[in-house]
Amino acid sequence: MTLALRSETLGWGKEAVLRDVTLQIADGERVALMGRSGVGKSTLLRALHDRADGRVAVVAQDHGLVDALSVFHNVWMGRLDDFGAARNLRTLIRPNTAERRSVEEVLDRVGLTGLGRRPVASLSGGQRQRVALARAMLRGGATVFADEPVSALDPAQGDALLLALSGDFGTSIMVLHDTGQALRSATRIVGLKAGGIVLDAATADVDAARLMELYT
Repeated sequence: MTLALRSETLGWGKEAVLRDVTLQIADGERVALMGRSGVGKSTLLRALHDRADGRVAVVAQDHGLVDALSVFHNVWMGRLDDFGAARNLRTLIRPNTAERRSVEEVLDRVGLTGLGRRPVASLSGGQRQRVALARAMLRGGATVFADEPVSALDPAQGDALLLALSGDFGTSIMVLHDTGQALRSATRIVGLKAGGIVLDAATADVDAARLMELYT
């Protein structure tokens, strides 16, 4: 799969956020989208997601969780479209041993061991973010699209989970703010500023100082 945008204007409705965007992302790349808040990173991420074929996973900035449901059910939502309505209703009422085990495995990986039955509404911000990550891991796929997926975690925890995502998905496209995490986890940096792409380079060719220029 190759994702491509060619001289496109991106935005919400009639409001343009990014203009003349040309970008191509190939299989196997780990891309970090960077820039100041409001510059259009989420808009670009959404446009790339809309052009993706096949199975993909998403980690939304707002986590996309249902507070009335348990951690288990929020994680299992990553697989709802794999089954019909009858199976999903049964899982909502009485998940079987295999379903619980599959969710428990990804909860272990994100540091939420034993919390499957807990209501999502009772979780901290960092725990909610981990639930969203676990849901993406359970879903799996060729590509993960993630919008600030570890912003509520400390750097060491964030690094570990970014590494886990990179291991699970052949291609990753993530909005990141932490320059260190971007340099450690990505193979390519796409930087936005003033309504467009101003940086597109291999991670090996940039440093933290160059990335900080995106925020001035």
